[in-house]
Amino acid sequence: MTTDGALPGEDLVGIGADLAPGTILAAYRAGLFPMGLGEGGAPPIGWWSPDPRGILLPGDLHLSRSARRAGRGWRTTVDEAFEAVVEGCADPRRDGGWITRDVAEAYGTLHRLGWAHSVEVWSGDDLVGGVYGLAVGRLFAGESMFHRVPDASKVALHALVGVLSEDGEPWLLDVQWQTPHLRSLGVTAVGRSSYLDLLRERVAQDLPRRWRGIPPGGRAAATR
Repeated sequence: MTTDGALPGEDLVGIGADLAPGTILAAYRAGLFPMGLGEGGAPPIGWWSPDPRGILLPGDLHLSRSARRAGRGWRTTVDEAFEAVVEGCADPRRDGGWITRDVAEAYGTLHRLGWAHSVEVWSGDDLVGGVYGLAVGRLFAGESMFHRVPDASKVALHALVGVLSEDGEPWLLDVQWQTPHLRSLGVTAVGRSSYLDLLRERVAQDLPRRWRGIPPGGRAAATR
């Protein structure tokens, strides 16, 4: 990976390297994440550090009344269908797709090693939404979420916040960029230096209780 230092307003800070587990984990600990620079996320790999950075903090999630009503009729689980969630997020029919086969395989490996996690939303036996990302200490780096019915991705995010909040410790949910949709859910934007300060604090803490001691390839319990 080549880097020239991160300047204010420059989101792309490096090009190259690989998607090995150690590379990705080191990048997240340094405030970077990978995304291909070619069409549809194709290589070469770019390493990004947005300035400002979109984050969600404890107490900031805003869920609409319609999403709360919808969620009462669905079941949510954790780490029950990681590959299916990634597949849903990588659906080529979605605008702005960037999850390539290499990216899916890289995060699948991280899931089997106990680093990457998913939250699923089910209507009966049908997977209708979900979110996946990487947990390092009290950082959860959200990679992508999807829905097949309205509000399902919001319910997945709400369930994820529930997992992060279970034992009352502070956490940081990184969503990369603040979009208008994410802003409506409570996501705020902070400068790079503020993000890195928060990051250093959170990655030094213990994992949320749900994910402590999970063996590689193991599953967390259902949320409800």
